[in-house]
Amino acid sequence: MKAQTAQRRMIPMLDLRLEYERMKEDVDRAITRCLDHQRWIFGPEVRELEEKAGAYLGAAHCVGTSSGTEALVLALRALAIKSGREYFDREDMIITTPFTFTATGDAILRSGATPVFIDIDPATYNLDAAVLKRYLESGAGRPVGIVPVHLYGCPCDMKEIMELARRFKLFVVEDVAQAFGGVFGGRRLGSIGDAGAFSFFPSKNLGGFGDGGMLATGDAGLDSIVRMLIKHGGRDKYNVEHVGYNARLDTLQAAVVLSKLGHIEELNAGRRAVAGIYSEALSGMQEIVLPAAPSEGLHVYNQYTIRVRGVLPDGRRTGLRNGARDDLQDHLRQRGVDTMVYYPVPLHKMKVFHGRCAGPYSLGESEQAVKEVLSLPIEPFMPEEDVRHVAGLVREFFAS
Repeated sequence: MKAQTAQRRMIPMLDLRLEYERMKEDVDRAITRCLDHQRWIFGPEVRELEEKAGAYLGAAHCVGTSSGTEALVLALRALAIKSGREYFDREDMIITTPFTFTATGDAILRSGATPVFIDIDPATYNLDAAVLKRYLESGAGRPVGIVPVHLYGCPCDMKEIMELARRFKLFVVEDVAQAFGGVFGGRRLGSIGDAGAFSFFPSKNLGGFGDGGMLATGDAGLDSIVRMLIKHGGRDKYNVEHVGYNARLDTLQAAVVLSKLGHIEELNAGRRAVAGIYSEALSGMQEIVLPAAPSEGLHVYNQYTIRVRGVLPDGRRTGLRNGARDDLQDHLRQRGVDTMVYYPVPLHKMKVFHGRCAGPYSLGESEQAVKEVLSLPIEPFMPEEDVRHVAGLVREFFAS
């Protein structure tokens, strides 16, 4: 009976109640403060969050936004406006990865430009800097910028990316939706490029109680433009200067995120601790590939993503009916463990990008990754016994 009970233990992908219980006093106090002052639009918490996040990130300017997606759009639109145009045009090429959430490529389309998809490094799942270099040195197209994505919380090779950007006179907008507090080269992610876009979606390692985001930049000009764009496009909302958005960060969301910001080091350390337990418990398995530690920098493990090989190094197949990854996911689901596939379809295969993107080289690594990646449950306060239980079920699947 004990074995059956353990088998049916329900382990969600993310249990936000654990985090809330740890920070309940701070969060409740922040919400009560908002209830007392009733300044729901541009309340004092918005500016306080911007200032404290900027100090933490090492960014001169931070602007709260309605979501991480809008932060990306605002960054790209501001860069277009700074160059003297309202939008980019289809001849302007912005380089990114196809192995990411839709928002990354969608933001490029919304800025007027054409996304150019460059394949990933199969070890980190991030933009492959060597392939990026080959594309830029080929002289193809009219590239204007790069949007590297710090996927799953793992920092991109920002040294190589920034060197290429400077050499070819390109802007860099970091997509830091999954990596608040991550580090590369001694600097916080989001403070290295021309701008960084953050998401405060509830499942993120720094999350609110709904949608929210932030843009960070060291450029006062971009900051000024973005502050107009979030308010319909002008300093005077009754006489606007640009095509803008209603993209403000709500006071309530700012208050919740602000209450958690002081705990961000604890939150990220907790995620790294859980990741360490997984990696120790799953080490030595030929059937899976564990997340790679960045060569330089600090991973925040917004997701703990393993890769389930369809073929072992010795040539033996592991796949059953739907392939090894899907069968493992079914195995875990039947035993009460939630998992997720981030992401099942690469951007260049999505309908919205058909005829509206470029892919100068093979995207085979991205196309293979979508068939093999599986994210296991992780959150900062996940009990060690739950982590080891999940790892044990993974081992059980391949042993059967």
